[in-house]
Amino acid sequence: MELCDRVLLEMPDKRRAGILLHITSLPGSYCNGDLGKEAYQFVDFLNDTGISVWQTLPLGIPHEDGSPYQCLSAHAGNPALISLEWLQEKSWLSASAISEKFDQYSCQGLIKKDLLAQAFQGFQFNAEPSEKSDFKQFCLDKADWLDDFALFLALKQQFDQKGWFDWPDDFRDRNKQSLKEASKRLSAHIEAVKFEQFVFFQQWHQLRDYANQKGVLLFGDIPIFVAYDSAEVWAHPEVFKLNEDKSMSVVAGVPPDYFSETGQRWGNPHFDWLYLERTGFQWWMERMQTQLEMFDIVRIDHFRGLEAAWEIPEEEPTAINGTWVKAPGEALLNTFKETFGSTPLVAEDLGVITDEVEALRDQFELPGMKILQFAFDGGTDNPYLPHNHTRNSVVYTGTHDNDTTLGWFEGLSDQEKHHIYEYLGFPQTTMPYTLIHAAFESIAYLAVVPMQDVLELGSEDRMNTPGTIEGNWGWRFSWEQVTEEKSNRLAHLVDLFDRR
Repeated sequence: MELCDRVLLEMPDKRRAGILLHITSLPGSYCNGDLGKEAYQFVDFLNDTGISVWQTLPLGIPHEDGSPYQCLSAHAGNPALISLEWLQEKSWLSASAISEKFDQYSCQGLIKKDLLAQAFQGFQFNAEPSEKSDFKQFCLDKADWLDDFALFLALKQQFDQKGWFDWPDDFRDRNKQSLKEASKRLSAHIEAVKFEQFVFFQQWHQLRDYANQKGVLLFGDIPIFVAYDSAEVWAHPEVFKLNEDKSMSVVAGVPPDYFSETGQRWGNPHFDWLYLERTGFQWWMERMQTQLEMFDIVRIDHFRGLEAAWEIPEEEPTAINGTWVKAPGEALLNTFKETFGSTPLVAEDLGVITDEVEALRDQFELPGMKILQFAFDGGTDNPYLPHNHTRNSVVYTGTHDNDTTLGWFEGLSDQEKHHIYEYLGFPQTTMPYTLIHAAFESIAYLAVVPMQDVLELGSEDRMNTPGTIEGNWGWRFSWEQVTEEKSNRLAHLVDLFDRR
């Protein structure tokens, strides 16, 4: 039986523990973590402590702000995550080329771009016939999205990295003859882009196989919306609510909430759900297929957008003056079920959640999320309080959008701190392990803890501050921080609360 099938049979009966850590946050010699030896060492750490779920953020190619929730493609993997050592082991890239480039540049984007181009040349000269055959088969298998994406990146470079909506009209509007000529002219660049994706997915699937062999499940994240400047919006404008000139009339976001008094104006285009329904949600099925090939569990970010989404007039500078617009979530989820069978999905049901959203989640028996940092505001009916948890849910101390638990707790008043400890029975532990203890103790079948909380780190080590565009997504840990005492403490909690 495939591991994914076993996961479905186990949910929500088997209790598990997980750690939230993005690939970029792994240690390593370069400017961000990657899919090399440190990723395998992290799997070993998880296995040794009894943690059986590794949750990541989306793995796509971010824009300049670095957010993995605003990517150039809904399918493509981020080449910055490619392990250079893996390429060296394949004899497609030399150690001297790596050291030379890192001596010349300080910008990893330039380094990776140059080195991956060299690796493609090495592949062409040194790859085994079977490897070249695998590359050709990969390009055929992924052609539905890979052809458009590779041409998109090649044209983006030709037009000085401008958004596709600022390209000359023939290319913006996908004139067939212009695209045909560009495909010939830019064929070398297009093949290089396809090679990068081939390498990324080769490395990812090898890591997933290793994790599964160690009993570790990979838990992915699919943003409900896609970036305006992305291959999908350029190649399939009919899927989105765009004006005749391909500009957006409305953009996505959320109304004022816990994170922001003016809401969040994400700026993504909204879906044309009428078109998607007429086409059997084919675009969504292809997108979900990519995720299910990569992960054992998939979280649908901003799940409430499948019931109704906040549409903001494009000209509005904040999210305040938006409106809720219904979405055909039931039909979409039914189509998921008909296409893929039962799938291990998790609903990110945070924010403004209505009875209709909860009904949609429960109709398809999807686990929701319980955030302990949100639990101690309001009364005893707060759904995030542990005594209100349900088995079919995922409990977190905090998420990538929260402060670290230690930073959050230190920002509370003495009265608020007392209330939390009173609720938890005045334990002798200190934060953040007091909250980790509560998460592992919860009835929720899966408890997930950000790596920062495992390492007892403060606000300076948070991953993201919603509503800001600078200073996010760059956090990394070091193995020196993973002490024997912390590893043993984590393993003890896994055993104590039967989450191994």
